[in-house]
Amino acid sequence: MMRYVIIGAGPAGLAAVEAIREVDVEGEIALLTMEDVPAYSKPLITYLLGKKVQEKNMLYRTREFFDEHRVEVRTGAEVVRVDTDSNMVYLKNGESLSYDRLLIATGGAPFKPPIEGLEKEGVFTFTRWCDEKDMAEYIERNGVHEAVVLGGGLIGLKTTEALMELGIKVHIVELADRILAATFDKKASEIITRALEREGCEVHTNDTVVQVKGGKRISRVILKSGKEIKTRLLVVAIGVTPNVGFLRDSGVRLGRRGIMVDDRMRTSISNIYAAGDCTEVLDESTGEWRTIAIWPIASAQGKVAGYNMAGREVRYQGGIPMNSVELAGIPTISVGCTNVEGDDVEILKYEDPSSSVYKKLVIKNNKLIGAVFVGDIDRAGIYTGLITHGVDVSTFKDALLDEGFGLIYLPKEYRKKLIEGELKVWLE
Repeated sequence: MMRYVIIGAGPAGLAAVEAIREVDVEGEIALLTMEDVPAYSKPLITYLLGKKVQEKNMLYRTREFFDEHRVEVRTGAEVVRVDTDSNMVYLKNGESLSYDRLLIATGGAPFKPPIEGLEKEGVFTFTRWCDEKDMAEYIERNGVHEAVVLGGGLIGLKTTEALMELGIKVHIVELADRILAATFDKKASEIITRALEREGCEVHTNDTVVQVKGGKRISRVILKSGKEIKTRLLVVAIGVTPNVGFLRDSGVRLGRRGIMVDDRMRTSISNIYAAGDCTEVLDESTGEWRTIAIWPIASAQGKVAGYNMAGREVRYQGGIPMNSVELAGIPTISVGCTNVEGDDVEILKYEDPSSSVYKKLVIKNNKLIGAVFVGDIDRAGIYTGLITHGVDVSTFKDALLDEGFGLIYLPKEYRKKLIEGELKVWLE
């Protein structure tokens, strides 16, 4: 009987469980998570803090799911070492487990910069449910009315919104020249920045926190520019790094950031697989391998890994970076390569300042490789399909930003495949 061990209970790990059980109904499955609760939606923790959802809405898999799939779940199980010679996984509490097939789906861990005073009470990262619980308790206990969020990416901005929902004045501190610099250009960032400022948020760009002041508990932060901000709460949200430290001496090949995998999600060790934010995967829009930390890709990789672990050969087709989120009441979508330049790159833009609408398309070699939509995300799925399928847009390029752009503009053969279900496209 095959014994499967899965490290990580996020979308990749859960998708692998389902895939394994489609193929192997007899094998043993052990699911390990260092958290107290398995199978919850991490993107919802900011909504939970802001009291927009309740705890009962956090779980996307219940106890019945694990019983039905006959999964042994171990919470609070932190893996500290993997011995690939003896096929053993070692836990921080001294326990160990053997495996025939191992899946590493450990996601990412928040990055903490070397800032003086960062160990003080009132300094948090915000990527797990336990972070939300600790922060909510701290805010109530200390009567927090002002906070600093270090980092103007998606995690930082969604945390900012949650804090503002609680009536807390927020300062965003971002090292780059704009918020959301990884996916938005200056114009898109300006729209969101103005919306945040209208709601009372202060945005400090080209700056960072260099020192945390106070006694045992934070009382203020010092910025590189010399500015001083009084605060009882600092949230460090400058990104995550693949959680792969326990693999350093395992023989599993690591890339620049995450675990290197082939198109079956197999690592350099034949019976070890990896999926999700801890891996380096193919970015279809560039042809390069990199970490793409989004839920749909993690789930797709987990499914591929699960099938192959159980003996059904399936290949991962790659994916593209994509984020869809509402910020300061403004819907936004970014997909593909949105910040590229070069003589062979063409940028198409549309802007309506009166309604905070902005659209940007990036074209290279007659193919759409990236798109940004702010304020109006209608038909974004069609553009996503064009990017995903590498469609030549040269014959209808001038119509791409027309108000009525839709399927009728697309090549006849492409439309036929969409209608017949041969291709996937999002038509929201």
